[in-house]
Amino acid sequence: MKKLIIFLFIAMCVHVHAQVNNHSFGVPSETTYNHITWNAKVDFSKQIIVADATYQLKVTAQSKQLILDCKNLVIEQVLVDGEPAAWQLGKADPLLGSPLTIAVTPKSKSVKVSYVTTNQSDALLWVEGKKPFLFTQSQAILARTWIPCQDQPSLRFTYDANVEVPADLLALMSARNPQKIQEGKSGKTKIYHFEQPKPIPSYLMALAVGDIVFKPISERAGVYATPDMIDVASKELVDLEKMIVAAEKLYGPYQWERYDVLILPAAFPFGGMENPMLTFATPTILAGDKSLVSLIAHELAHSWSGNLVTNETWNDFWLNEGFTVYFEFRIMEELYGHEVSDMLATLAVQDLYATIHELQPEDTRLKLKLEDRDPDDGMNDIAYNKGYWFLRTMEERVGREKFDRFLKNYFSKYSFKVMNTERFLEILKSDLLDPGSYRYIQPEVWVYDEGIPRNACFIGSDRIQKVDEWVEAYELDATMMKTMPWKEWMYQEQYRFLSKVKFKSVDQLHEFDAVWHVSQTGNKEILFAWIVQTIETGDRSKASVEVLKQFLGSVGRRKFISPLYKSLKTHGRQEEAVQYMKMYEKVYHAVTRQTVWGILNEK
Repeated sequence: MKKLIIFLFIAMCVHVHAQVNNHSFGVPSETTYNHITWNAKVDFSKQIIVADATYQLKVTAQSKQLILDCKNLVIEQVLVDGEPAAWQLGKADPLLGSPLTIAVTPKSKSVKVSYVTTNQSDALLWVEGKKPFLFTQSQAILARTWIPCQDQPSLRFTYDANVEVPADLLALMSARNPQKIQEGKSGKTKIYHFEQPKPIPSYLMALAVGDIVFKPISERAGVYATPDMIDVASKELVDLEKMIVAAEKLYGPYQWERYDVLILPAAFPFGGMENPMLTFATPTILAGDKSLVSLIAHELAHSWSGNLVTNETWNDFWLNEGFTVYFEFRIMEELYGHEVSDMLATLAVQDLYATIHELQPEDTRLKLKLEDRDPDDGMNDIAYNKGYWFLRTMEERVGREKFDRFLKNYFSKYSFKVMNTERFLEILKSDLLDPGSYRYIQPEVWVYDEGIPRNACFIGSDRIQKVDEWVEAYELDATMMKTMPWKEWMYQEQYRFLSKVKFKSVDQLHEFDAVWHVSQTGNKEILFAWIVQTIETGDRSKASVEVLKQFLGSVGRRKFISPLYKSLKTHGRQEEAVQYMKMYEKVYHAVTRQTVWGILNEK
């Protein structure tokens, strides 16, 4: 046994270096799995999950070990085909965690790992309140912090689960819901059963537990939320079925049975997460006028781009997100018209240039080089909006009808498969671009060079152009404020104005707010842009500071929170920013906390 463990440790060390590019220690080509059965008990009093995971193995003639990624988990027992097995938890890497190396043979059929999560399991956020709430966020490489797995997007598996939770709470997963329910032995818990029959990568495995209720939108779509939010949420998302129909019209049948949306607590770090069958969404999209539903169109689009055809590595992340932004804007155009989609595209370009200004030049390429870096570093507007612009430029060159045929075939042909940048470029040559168009588009320039290529197609909006004219007029003469059509503008127009205008003084800022009451808006995109203006203008009035504090303490979405802390630091309010962070960090998810502390601690 001692010799075997030494051998396993040596084997583990050999594979550590080989798999860094995948951000995973796992070696699926040697030994992997195609199905996981997960049994778990969620303990809110201790804020832990006690679980076991059983892996149905795929072995080869060379199989000697199964290597799983683990981070901040306590491994209690490992069985192979029901018998105790030799295993080794390797040295922890700060980013990747530890390799869990388990001895198997070419005849092994299953591995079972019993374990417990810890307070450093970063995928989990335990939200306190009248009733507790738990949710996971696994992307990019956090699945390993709540379930041992080969945590890489190139590996797909199906799963089923049995999850025991307090009897007054509901459990949901990225699987078939509603579930079979049975009462726990004590009578104080319920056990929910889940099945995900379609193969998914680890980052799409998700769990939520809370005081949650459901309201249907159609036979295949509905909304989950806490009781106090369900009516508002279902009203806001009434167009869910229309979105699905519009998406299917563009690029083929929806393949995930149901499309439901779960509105999570405000601490959720992203706008949305495309967990199959159950999108997780931030409550910040509930503006009261359906003005922010493009985020749901984005997550729905992921049901094709990302969930069906998945980036092979995190260096190819743009293949998930660039396609999805393009698809999102097409859905919005189908439902709400060209004017809305044009404004969204124009704002995307605005955000893209702002991101390029902040990044190192080498990080503005579509094909990333994230070796030895957190793949979270690549989750920015380059993947999303430069990727979109590349696809939009191809559409403009070959024509929409031809481009739509290409995309529909692409999603069909490569469903439940992975894609990398190099393979996609070959597909462009064979399936879309003739030699002349390929030379014109220069795809290699788009994916491998820095910045925006010269041949990028024009993206603009007549309505945004008129807003820019109002910005110029207001900066020349502030009395023009009372004649501008602020109340008639859509949120995209209001956001554009606030993100472009330069207020000359705090008094001018207050005068604007006195007329248009921006600081009282329920639209979090507008309120965010307004708070940025108060910081940049130097407004430290009691009212503005209260709006800032309330926002920082009630919204966990990284898109908003990180820039606000950065702006505070940039404008001489570092000490104040640190105080806020210490006050509110417990309500932020780990990905938000890590980003903000990185900003505040940077020299």
